[in-house]
Amino acid sequence: MTAVDLGFPGIRGTGAQDPASAPGAPPRPDSPLLVDRFGRVATDLRVSLTDRCNLRCTYCMPAEGLDWMPRADRLTDDEVVRLVRIAVERLGVTNVRFTGGEPTLRRGVEGIIAATAALAPRPRISMTTNAIGLAARAPALAAAGLDRINVSLDTLRPERFAELTRRDRLADVLDGLAAARDAGLTPVKVNAVLVRGRNDDEAAPLLRYCLDHGYHLRFIEQMPLDAQHGWDRAEMITAAEILTALGREFELTPSPRPRGAAPAERWLVDGGPGEVGVIASVTRPFCGDCDRTRLTADGQLRSCLFSQTETDLRAPLRAGLPDEEVARRWRATMWAKLAGHEINEAGFAQPIRPMSAIGG
Repeated sequence: MTAVDLGFPGIRGTGAQDPASAPGAPPRPDSPLLVDRFGRVATDLRVSLTDRCNLRCTYCMPAEGLDWMPRADRLTDDEVVRLVRIAVERLGVTNVRFTGGEPTLRRGVEGIIAATAALAPRPRISMTTNAIGLAARAPALAAAGLDRINVSLDTLRPERFAELTRRDRLADVLDGLAAARDAGLTPVKVNAVLVRGRNDDEAAPLLRYCLDHGYHLRFIEQMPLDAQHGWDRAEMITAAEILTALGREFELTPSPRPRGAAPAERWLVDGGPGEVGVIASVTRPFCGDCDRTRLTADGQLRSCLFSQTETDLRAPLRAGLPDEEVARRWRATMWAKLAGHEINEAGFAQPIRPMSAIGG
């Protein structure tokens, strides 16, 4: 595909022109916030710190890995912090989550977190990680200002972990989870993806383990974000199947807490207080309540995880443009956000970038 002009300076992509930039599109209201045409306001910023990862999960990337982005293309620590500051001070962002790839592979991650924690107003700061090496780093991350952590874990069986991730590191992940809890990075959330015929018999064991250790488990439907573009809907374990499997061993009742913009539907387990969540991105889309905006490690802004377009914020930073001009481009991108990801539409096209390059 060739890049097309999407109607705003610096916004280019590989898909059809967004309707927000078409003739007759409604004008953007005079608001400093990240509003869109459907009444949503983005207050949750996901920042990818690197596309590199030290696992090779079969549903994410090939065994040999990927061609990582050149270091010169990646935002510097100061550039990351500047964009986060613009988001917090000028655009109304209240939550910042650092992701990857694997964010702990970024050498300056503690410094980036500390600079983010020093902002006023201070955002809530979280991280999504595979927990490899977390046992040694959890105290430093907490001291830097990290509030809580999400850990990806799809199995409790060492041999299956090695098969799914192509690395024999389950013990390190479990140690990392415990270290995060002990360092006060709570609630510690565990994200699990079930794949048909691979680990789909572990729904109940994973939930029991998390309840026993005080972790918050969330199952995530497998999404079409793999580098191989081999996602097969038939291999995806749906939310309904997950709940049926859990219902064989636990009593589930809807959580009385309002869901708000949270991606997970939550259920009390055996009357509570323990809960389990299911993020049904494919079968039960929650796009209408989405409050996220995303930055890739090379400074590209995405209004949706499945966007076919990106806005380059790295270039204006390096060209010396002022903060308000960067903020203007950010606002324009979010105003152009589509109503939904369209996974269930006939014309859906998987993003060219895989999850490891976009950020979770």
